[in-house]
Order: sequence, then C-alpha cells, then structure tokens
Amino acid sequence: MAIEHVQIESTELLSDDWYVLHKTTFKHRRVDGRWQTLTRETYDRGNGATILLFNIERGTVVLTRQFRYPTFVNGNTEGRLIETAAGLLDSAHPEKRIRQEAEEETGYRLKNVELVFEAYMSPGSVTERLYFYVASYDESDRISSGGGIYDEGEDIEVLELKFSDAMSKIQCGEIRDGKTIMLLQHAALNIFRSEPIQLSIAGDI
Repeated sequence: MAIEHVQIESTELLSDDWYVLHKTTFKHRRVDGRWQTLTRETYDRGNGATILLFNIERGTVVLTRQFRYPTFVNGNTEGRLIETAAGLLDSAHPEKRIRQEAEEETGYRLKNVELVFEAYMSPGSVTERLYFYVASYDESDRISSGGGIYDEGEDIEVLELKFSDAMSKIQCGEIRDGKTIMLLQHAALNIFRSEPIQLSIAGDI
C-alpha cells in the first residue's frame, strides 16, 4: 500500500481477541521531503458514536455512570466514570447506532438527533473515529429505566443533572471522560449559552 506520503512495508497481527492490534512498519515522508522509516502499533476497536441529551426548559442533561476497568488500573480507584451515552458502530450508521445506544443506556427514545462534530480520540495509537451527537429530550421520550444490556456486562446508572452542576463536575474532577467534557463544552457554547458557566480548569487538576 502506498500513497503520496506513506508507504506500508509490513503489517503484523499482534492480537485479535477483544479488538485488533497491529504492528506496522512504514515509510513516511516528512514535511522537509525526507523519508523516514517508522514502526507503530495501532489498536482497532471500530468507530463509535456518543450523544448528550439536554432539556433547555429544565436546564438539565442526561448522563450515565458505569465501571471502566482501564481507568481502575490507572488511578481511578472507584473505577466508575460519568459519561455521555455511547457505543461502537459495529458497521451500523452512526445515527442509527446512537439512537439505539441512547435507548438501551438511558431509556429515552429520541425524536431528533443532531450530529455536531467528529473526532479522533487517541490518534497516537487508536484508530477510532467518534461521532458526536446532541438531542433534546423530555419525560414523554422515556420508555424504560435504561441501564444497558446485562449480557454485555453493562451496569449503567442514569443521571439527570442540572447543566451547571455537570459543568462544575468537570472542574472538581468528578467528570473526567474526554468525550463527555467535549460535548458539555459544546453545549455551553451552543445550547445553554444563557447559563452562567465558568469554563476555566481548576488549577490542581
């Protein structure tokens, strides 16, 4: 495989268990025109989607809380994270998948969802591209208690928070999930613009 600035020399499959891990050697043409041979490992878990549910009239958002083992082994002693609803696409269209994930995790069947941006979340090693959505909700949209799928090991707590409280949880370190912080900041700039939100980061974080 070769394009204008990358030439793949070899690819080795290191793991194909939970997801796929490759080790690739390639030549990359630097910005000064010189070619350099590099070796990188890439972790392919597929692409995903995430969504922030909001209610303007009540000034609230719906988030989830669940156990995340990788954070548990890296300083998160409780192991649980507050997050926006999210899931892998598994070849589905992002909007279709995020509607399904929102319903499974939060119990809300959403009427209108809006794609607001896309992002690579850990581009140094993970191939995943994440699609970010927002959607308004009200109580009439709730068809179940949510909680996720037991057989997939999901044990999800549904949280309805005041938007200002959610933003405060970023500053005090209660919300540390990247995708969630990004969507809450988007909401601060584009949805809850009249809210008196402080966007500075606490100095001890």
